Amino acid sequence: MSLDSLNIDDLAENFSLFDDWEDRYRYIIDLGRKMPPLPDADKVQANKVEGCMSQVWLTHAVEAGAAEPRLFFFADSDAHIVKGLLAVLLILFSGKTAQQILAIDADAELARLELDQHISPNRRNGVTSVVRTIRALAAQSVEAAAS
Repeated sequence: MSLDSLNIDDLAENFSLFDDWEDRYRYIIDLGRKMPPLPDADKVQANKVEGCMSQVWLTHAVEAGAAEPRLFFFADSDAHIVKGLLAVLLILFSGKTAQQILAIDADAELARLELDQHISPNRRNGVTSVVRTIRALAAQSVEAAAS
């Protein structure tokens, strides 16, 4: 199953199939392995997400020509579990309009997956930084469309 075909409901259902968190961590890492790697040319300071313990890069593209363009996000990390958490965030946000992205309650969705209780405070801070960056890019897209 590709990441493009998954949504947050699928993730919640898949998580419920695992009896313990070791299996869920393996699943998260596997999600990260299914993400296409970012080209080295995109692994530059301008794309680096600050506030993450591991190295995290995030880029995006805006679908052109649509009445309500969709934003697509691409990410990578040097840590397997972080790359998996990035995959979860891309499933949550990528392919949606800026308005949809801004309406998503990421904390609630991550709590639904129980990730809020099962990742370290440092990783949680990194996830928050990525979410903040995604929301800022969506807000910029809304501002650009309004002008």
